[in-house]
Amino acid sequence: MSKGIAVALAATLAAGTMMSSQAQARPELVDISGDYAPGTIVVKTHERRLYLILESGRAMRYPVGVGKAGKQWSGTTKIDGKYLNPAWSPPSEVRRDKPGMPDVIPGGSPRNPMGVAAMTLAGGEYAIHGTNVPGSVGGFVSYGCIRMLNDDISDLYQRVPVGTTVTVTR
Repeated sequence: MSKGIAVALAATLAAGTMMSSQAQARPELVDISGDYAPGTIVVKTHERRLYLILESGRAMRYPVGVGKAGKQWSGTTKIDGKYLNPAWSPPSEVRRDKPGMPDVIPGGSPRNPMGVAAMTLAGGEYAIHGTNVPGSVGGFVSYGCIRMLNDDISDLYQRVPVGTTVTVTR
């Protein structure tokens, strides 16, 4: 294979990767505007993106699923717990809409909506968590939780401690 054909093939493969869906995107290092302290997590609901602020003007950006219509919220809170393979108990609102759900879905179960990790948010029933339904990332899909690909929540989980500030904007 000639060098020109190899370069063209590599460019074609790279273009196909760049055109992948939002849910298949990998975290990206990006510029971000705003006055956020390093270590802060910023979720921009309208973009369906989560940003981990690294330094002034720079952030890691991840695709996320966010609250569906009527289930979105905004404000500032903190991560109050971190859990690997967490069990999940449906909150009262989910139980009301889906009364047949079990009381607890064990961690590691393919039916568990928390995926491989979860970071709970203070002051409510919300979390930033993984998912066993990767096609849902990038949509307006949850009851208010921030849903990430399992690889992405694993990456973010390692980067932030309990007490991290989380700001959610619409």
